[in-house]
Amino acid sequence: MKNPIQPDCCDTSGFAPEHLNQSCFCITLDRNELGRELDTAASEPGFHDRIAANQPHLFSNVPVFLPARALMAMQDIVAAIEQVAQIPSYKATVLGWAPPIAQHDLGPQGALMGYDFHLSDEAPKLIEVNTNAGGAFLNALLAQAQTLCCAGRVHVADDSHVAGFEAAVIAMFRAEWQRQRDAAPLRRIAIVDDAPQDQYLYPEFVLAQQTLARHGMDALICDPQTLTFRDGGLYFGDLLVDLVYNRLVDFTLSEPRHAALRAAYQASAVVVTPNPHTHALLAHKRNLTVLSDPVALAAIGVPPTLAARLQSIPQTRLVTPENAAALWQDRRQLFFKPVSGHGGKAVYRGDKLTKSVWVDITQADYVAQAMATPSTRMIQLDGVPTPRKVDLRLYTYAAHPLLVAARVYQGQTTNFRTPGGGFAPVLTV
Repeated sequence: MKNPIQPDCCDTSGFAPEHLNQSCFCITLDRNELGRELDTAASEPGFHDRIAANQPHLFSNVPVFLPARALMAMQDIVAAIEQVAQIPSYKATVLGWAPPIAQHDLGPQGALMGYDFHLSDEAPKLIEVNTNAGGAFLNALLAQAQTLCCAGRVHVADDSHVAGFEAAVIAMFRAEWQRQRDAAPLRRIAIVDDAPQDQYLYPEFVLAQQTLARHGMDALICDPQTLTFRDGGLYFGDLLVDLVYNRLVDFTLSEPRHAALRAAYQASAVVVTPNPHTHALLAHKRNLTVLSDPVALAAIGVPPTLAARLQSIPQTRLVTPENAAALWQDRRQLFFKPVSGHGGKAVYRGDKLTKSVWVDITQADYVAQAMATPSTRMIQLDGVPTPRKVDLRLYTYAAHPLLVAARVYQGQTTNFRTPGGGFAPVLTV
């Protein structure tokens, strides 16, 4: 945090995070500083200007306040989930609905996992687990371009994760490599996504590329269709790829355009992180039907003390012909998500469902999750206090926190189209 520049910007009569999220209108983002940071990190003058033109709602001006106890609870839920994921009976259960490509554990644990939460009065509610969690590199820079909120009158915990983010990320990629390749040298990493330059978060790929380059690793950004599997290796042109930082939403690498990457992965010719095995263990939405069910956890031998740490996960059920009628009756308290979905696509609030959409849901693979209402952050738009929804993302590696960030939005699901919304730094109070 830099020096305060707005000494009388808000009512700080109550310093509880819940109060600050409703009454603090400090504009903490120094956009000039952010522009300098982004241009420097990308080694590309004008990089920030292009983001501002093409993604105007990527960054919010305001922080989100988080109680320290809530952050600790989030970290504990993540640790508990990843402990459960190592229990053989749990593995057997969730791999039972995973495809063959996901069955074999090659070693990697999943780079930059993302655990998404909504805050409630009782405890943080885990709503989703992601193996292709975007935004970490952007959020690390965003957190460094903030002025001190509320003129220093609010005690904010030092965020060691922000300061140590780059070193932790480099250690993470090296660890993923070593878990599959031991002491062999890691030379080249490919950041892979479909049509990467067309992706909304393409700027993050550039930041990741430059971060890796600063630490002596050749990094490239490519579409999987430009990769070939030959001579026992995965190649981009004549360049041999050692490790793939996988940002695809084809979690099983089943699409024909991903054939070269799939073949190389199955032959253990390249290290892929996150990979289909990691997604199957941690991020498949059907897994929440087990993690949120004390009876199911007990049936697979999860110790009661460990199961108790998961009790705040909203109840999640698979939509089946047998329970469809009951779920329809209870729909106003439910959120419906495709088991293989991503990015809020084909997700429905139960109270917004039409009967025709419901028919489609019952004929597809969906889960019904108990509604976990997001918390709100009041912002000012043209001088008018305006509510926005908030979710929180904890970026982790091997259950260890790397960074926490917020997304401020309006609408049914998180998006980057909301005036005043976007990624926001989290201030732990």
